Amino acid sequence: MTLNRREWLGAAGAGGAGALLASLGMAAHAQAALESLNIITGFAAGGTSDAICRRVATHLAPAYAKMAVVENRTGAGGQIAINYVKGRPGDGATLLQTPTSMLSIYPHIYKKLSYNPVTDLAPVSLGCIFDFGFAVGPAVPAQVTNVREFLAWAKANPQGANFGSPAPGSTPHFIGALLGQHGGVDLKHAGYRGTQPALLDMMGGNISAVSGPVGDMLQHVSSGKLRILGVSGQRRSRFAPQVPTLVEQGYADMAHSEWFAFFLPAKTPPELVQRLNGHLRSALASKDVVDSLATFGLEAMSSTPAELAALVKSEVEKWGPIVQRVGFTAEG
Repeated sequence: MTLNRREWLGAAGAGGAGALLASLGMAAHAQAALESLNIITGFAAGGTSDAICRRVATHLAPAYAKMAVVENRTGAGGQIAINYVKGRPGDGATLLQTPTSMLSIYPHIYKKLSYNPVTDLAPVSLGCIFDFGFAVGPAVPAQVTNVREFLAWAKANPQGANFGSPAPGSTPHFIGALLGQHGGVDLKHAGYRGTQPALLDMMGGNISAVSGPVGDMLQHVSSGKLRILGVSGQRRSRFAPQVPTLVEQGYADMAHSEWFAFFLPAKTPPELVQRLNGHLRSALASKDVVDSLATFGLEAMSSTPAELAALVKSEVEKWGPIVQRVGFTAEG
């Protein structure tokens, strides 16, 4: 499956199709609310994963559950949260929100992964989509204005041939590694615990470049402390429309976006999955959620459970050859 941003956004109602989504969730809203809902994220409070959980939670209570609580079960790059949710009862009271990397990339980089992304979780709905940026800081000369020029500079200056990412094995890690392969240069990777520490190190001149979410970079662009050389989406990011995509710059196979999505334990009855899907789609169509997520560089987006299931399957298949090409394993 290839993500078509316009089609997804039309379905999500991010442009204002609230009436359609209200009708989709009408039957669900008529049922009695659960006592409580725990929304589980594998990442710390204050980050983008936590942000979408908290925005959506305000719309799930009291209609779906009388109380909706966000729980941050951090550690192991999001695996702890997934393992926790897969073992919970299928009563609709425990909801996982996770980025794609834990489902599409981890099966290929861990020899022994304690969950199966296809069989251990019940897809409910997409939550949002976002693109990555490849940025440089003061260690790179100002005359370097695009990715091709950076790769040429890195090849000529091997001491500066490096980049940081939010984590080893993440999508931005692979984007940087693939760019290095395109340029015929060995870009040394530095993995951080999040994008902001990597950006601070880059802006301090300790590393040359960072591959990470566009939304995390925007606050630093106006200050002139970093320059975004390219974005990873199929189309230019509406949050940085002046920056050309990697595809535009000649890297035809470098269109990589990431999404956050919601899942229940695999044993959850289909009627509960559909009921929660209706509530989530209504929440993700609401103006306050759409506008709030945009401040983080996130585009609100929803789907049917079947569409999300197909997306997970296609993403798992897509990343296998990419991981093999880069040659990275989590144990290596």
